[in-house]
Amino acid sequence: MTSSKDCHGATMTSSKDYNGAKLRLHVVMFPWLAFGHMFPHLELSRLIAQKGHTVSFISTPHNIDRLLPRLPENLSSAINFVKIPLPSDNKLPDDCEATTDVPLHLVPYLKIAMDGMQTPVTEFLESSKPDWILQDFVPHWLPSVSRRLGCKTGFLSAFSSATLATLIAPGFDEEYRTSPADFLTPPKWIPFETTVAYKLYECRNLFKGFMATTFEGNIPDVDRMAGVINGCDVIVVRSCYEYEAKWLELIQKLHGKPVIPVGVLPPNLEEKYADSDTWLSLKAWLDSRQTKSVVHVSFGSEAMPSQTQLNEIALGLELSGLPFFWVLKTQRGPWDTEPVELPEGFEERTKERGMVWRGWVELLRTLSHDSIGLVLTHSGWGTPIEAIRFAKPMVVLAFMNDQGLNARVIEEKKIGYMIPRDETEGFFTKESVAKSLRLVMEDEEGKVYRENVKDMRGVFGDMDRQDRYVDSFLDYLVANR
Repeated sequence: MTSSKDCHGATMTSSKDYNGAKLRLHVVMFPWLAFGHMFPHLELSRLIAQKGHTVSFISTPHNIDRLLPRLPENLSSAINFVKIPLPSDNKLPDDCEATTDVPLHLVPYLKIAMDGMQTPVTEFLESSKPDWILQDFVPHWLPSVSRRLGCKTGFLSAFSSATLATLIAPGFDEEYRTSPADFLTPPKWIPFETTVAYKLYECRNLFKGFMATTFEGNIPDVDRMAGVINGCDVIVVRSCYEYEAKWLELIQKLHGKPVIPVGVLPPNLEEKYADSDTWLSLKAWLDSRQTKSVVHVSFGSEAMPSQTQLNEIALGLELSGLPFFWVLKTQRGPWDTEPVELPEGFEERTKERGMVWRGWVELLRTLSHDSIGLVLTHSGWGTPIEAIRFAKPMVVLAFMNDQGLNARVIEEKKIGYMIPRDETEGFFTKESVAKSLRLVMEDEEGKVYRENVKDMRGVFGDMDRQDRYVDSFLDYLVANR
């Protein structure tokens, strides 16, 4: 591999030279319209562009406008953002272009609307003739389009390997999983001992979208994913062998095609926010706390606790006696007319040791601060990656989608602890919240979590190691374009 500087001063690493010429790829990215999927696609786009290749990133206009501020200025001309609107006859509210913009029951309409992008996406591919298309699980129609155009297709999974292997496998009886109860044990195609399966309270809503046969023309996720995996040339997973070797090997065995981990794609701290008034205010508060003493609380952009759950979380934080920094979201979106509220008097009673932050914050910057001792999280795949990178053990409350499966892996590796809950309805108490936080933060019993996550940091926090995963992946794309 050779390195050079581009006109903006960014370091580029060329792909292997063949016949004395540097081969530059044109790679198209087409992620699902959820920020937990768009962000890793954007991070990989950034890394590919830094290494001298051309990237075209397809999404809707509003989503691209929201993503652009996350991109370093020196790469603004290296990635071609292709804005393709959703069809005008969709059943979504105005300006709703991502899962965070709509209630859960409207997400299927977002998938139907994404299917309506097929014609303009095809026209762009016909005119641009990329070498590779890296796509998400929703556009099941894309592999046949790319095959007709002579383009190679990779399924870029934003899910962990354990999730991907648990959710789908070819050649198994369609009658195997016909109700939510069938997801409560590891599927029969997993050949090793594992606890990776859903609790009943986790999988009810997942079953409706993943296995349901129809929703006014929507295609079940299991069929979307099967169509993409069956039609792609390679399966690309946001993971690494050090964390999920047996799961990666299982996916390759199940599907009989190359499976390439691209690393965990840890995002970079955005230096442009380092001197902002917001950060300096938060930093002053965090600096005033002892090292590894603060609980960092955040549940992402979509998974928001109900009012009852929020009450128990807040009262549990109060009961624990621990300092906390809580990035609080009180509404799921503009359509949400019933925002949740903190228990009366909570902020006043805890103001000496806790901060509730209701605005935007660069989570990486707060999460990486030395005062943060553990992370209370929903365990969407992006958050464990960030927590492990900074050696922060986790306490987990899973709410939706793949979060429960990620949580089981976290528990198996003893880098995090799940708050005990009723397995049918998911109820938990303020006492279980407080006890779980103190266990992981302070108790001798929780030392194993604190030590194990330090060891795993050597993988997730090793940027050279993660960069080598990207290099190997690009070598594969060049050799097999």
